[in-house]
Order: sequence, then C-alpha cells, then structure tokens
Amino acid sequence: MQTAFVTGGTGFVGRHVIEQLSSAGVRVVALRRRTSDVRHLEKYAGVELAEGSIGDLDSLRRAIPEGCDAVFHVAANTSFWSGANAEQTRDNVDGTRHVVEAAIARRVKRLVHTSSVAAWGEQHASPFDEAAPSNALASPVNYERTKRLAELEVDKGIARGLDAVIVNPGHIVGRYDKTGWARMFPLVQQGKLPGIPPGAGTFAHVVEVARAHITAVDKGRSGERYLLGGADASYVELVGIIGKLLGKKVPEKATPAWILKVFGRVSEWGSRVTRRAPDVTPEIATMMGRPPHTFRSDKAIRELGFRAVPLEEMLREAHAWMKEEGLVS
Repeated sequence: MQTAFVTGGTGFVGRHVIEQLSSAGVRVVALRRRTSDVRHLEKYAGVELAEGSIGDLDSLRRAIPEGCDAVFHVAANTSFWSGANAEQTRDNVDGTRHVVEAAIARRVKRLVHTSSVAAWGEQHASPFDEAAPSNALASPVNYERTKRLAELEVDKGIARGLDAVIVNPGHIVGRYDKTGWARMFPLVQQGKLPGIPPGAGTFAHVVEVARAHITAVDKGRSGERYLLGGADASYVELVGIIGKLLGKKVPEKATPAWILKVFGRVSEWGSRVTRRAPDVTPEIATMMGRPPHTFRSDKAIRELGFRAVPLEEMLREAHAWMKEEGLVS
C-alpha cells in the first residue's frame, strides 16, 4: 500500500488509522471539512489534507487520488439522540453511498468500511458471531438502522465490482476519545453518573481496531464482515475500573433498566427545549438495558491477526491521555 484515502481522520478511530499509516510510510490523503480542527493531523508525516465532505460526491471525486490503493471510510455520525436522526441518516447512509460511488469512479483498489456491532441490532443469543442475522433494520435506535443501511450501500458497490471489506468494532476504548466511552470518566469524577446500566458488552482497543483496518487491505476477504472486540465485561465492571482509576467510589450494583428508561425519557423532553443531546437518551437506555450483548472475534483473530486487549489496560491508556489533555484531574 503506497497511497490511502481516509474519511473521518479528525475523529477517534480515524486519527489512529492515520497515525499507523503514517508510521508505515504510506502517503495519506485525509478528507477534512473547512471547519475541522486538523492540528493533530499536521504533525504526521506524509499526510495531505483535502477539503470536502462525504455529503458532497463531487468533492470526494476530486479528493480521492486516481488508482488509490485503499480508501478507509471511517467517518460516521454516532449520535444516540433522536433530534439528530435526519442528519445521522444523511451522514451514515447517503455519505457511505457517496464514498462507494467515488471509490468506483476513482478505481480504488480496496475500500475498508468502518461499520459497528450495532449493525447487527439486538441479538438474543450471546455471544454471537458474523453468521448471526442482522435485526438492525427493525431497531428503534436510528444509529443501528443507519449502520446496517450503510453496509447495504457497500454491498451494492461490491455487486458493481468494488473490492470492499467491512469491519465491525464493538465498544472502542483508548487514546484520543472525547465523546465515546471516555465520557464516563468526567461523569464519575464529578459524581454525575445517573446510574449503571444492567447489561454487558464487548470492548475493543482502538489501537488494535486501527491495525485491523490496515491489515484488512491485504488479508481481508472481499465482501466479508469482521467483528472486532475481545474483552467482555458488564457495565458495572467497566464503571468499577473507572472508579478505581479516578479514586472515586462508584455503585456496586446496576440501576434497573426501567429507571434508566424513565430518566432517558425525561431527559429527552428537556432536550426539546435545549436542542442539545442529553447524557442519557431513550436510545442509550434501550441499548444499555438489554441482556448481555457480547460477541466473538475469532474470525478477525484468525484472518486479520486481531488481538484482544484486557479492558483495564484500555481504560488505563484512555485515562492517562485524558489527564495529559486536562480532561480529568
């Protein structure tokens, strides 16, 4: 791989993908919006910035180098607030369609699409693997629906001759996160955590997730999906580790799911006034209140060399970076 194009490079996972590509000496063209803060990308060698948007097909066609070895479509709208549903659908579904169209037009050798375990929707058997059918299109959570619809856009591209692989991370933890699971740190530190969900999930180290993206260029099988996780844990265990790292006392038991759903509904009403997403939405309460939702990463371990990392190791790394950035004391 000599040349790569990356969407979502200013985000959590995208920054790690660019960091690893740069370290390997790959020429990287990173898509950026005019308003994006790209200071952290400018320090990486071999990175060029191309102004554009996944919402603008023409800008993608201009930005992607002709005959590019790999396109990493990492950009996504990860909102769990119904007030952002229309924008999320445009970003995740229409945006992916545009990336597919541009990749075909520019004769890209391989597309690696960043999806999510959310594209499977609710699964009643746990742990599950890639053979499980997706229930996402019937989900009340727009994020789950749009991640599955985005995968179907990639499938349409494959039917037209596009060489593409889909990677599906679970709950991602690590450096550079400000808006995902890292939000739990300030909530715990400030004593504002409204409760601990009763469920469980599968967590993945962001460094290994980024490495799997890059490995998928050569080793992933076209048209296949790869679940990336490795560390199964309840949300009580997650918060317990965060409390230990912060030196804060946290609840030892989960909050009943119905209480979280009531809290999410009340917060939703408040968001109609503030026009801002609350910390707990009905969608978050729905997903976190499900029975254990864990999966196996055997296929990615076998074919992509993916590595599982203990949850505490991931959280220690995230905490250390947040302290460096002054996000927690």
